[in-house]
Amino acid sequence: MTAMNREPSDRSHERLFAVLGALSAFIAVAAGAFGAHALKARLAPDLLAIFDTAARYQLAHALALLGVAWACQRWPGSSARWAGWCFTLGTVLFSGSLYLLALTGVRGLGAVTPFGGVAFLLGWLLLAWSAWRGGR
Repeated sequence: MTAMNREPSDRSHERLFAVLGALSAFIAVAAGAFGAHALKARLAPDLLAIFDTAARYQLAHALALLGVAWACQRWPGSSARWAGWCFTLGTVLFSGSLYLLALTGVRGLGAVTPFGGVAFLLGWLLLAWSAWRGGR
């Protein structure tokens, strides 16, 4: 399938995931700097480590979203799009719950984190499937 005859949804998802990836990377870098400077004296070391983990996983999956944007162009099809949605959901659930846990100290928020991890794992499998199938 060439760029000229791709479905409009492939092109719009390509752009959407590139934007989401870039914005997520921006937020992750800002959060990392905020944690390293503003929160260092305010949070206990274990909570600061949790905040750092959230920022690292967000940054890694922001880059994954940029990869998904490329995959949507290279291998158009639903697998790459679903991978992008899984990475987005994973970031919200995994990193979001860890940010909130670190900032509020509410340990119950950690119960949400594994669902984000599963979404990340599913996203990676879907991206691999998309590459394997070549967008079919």
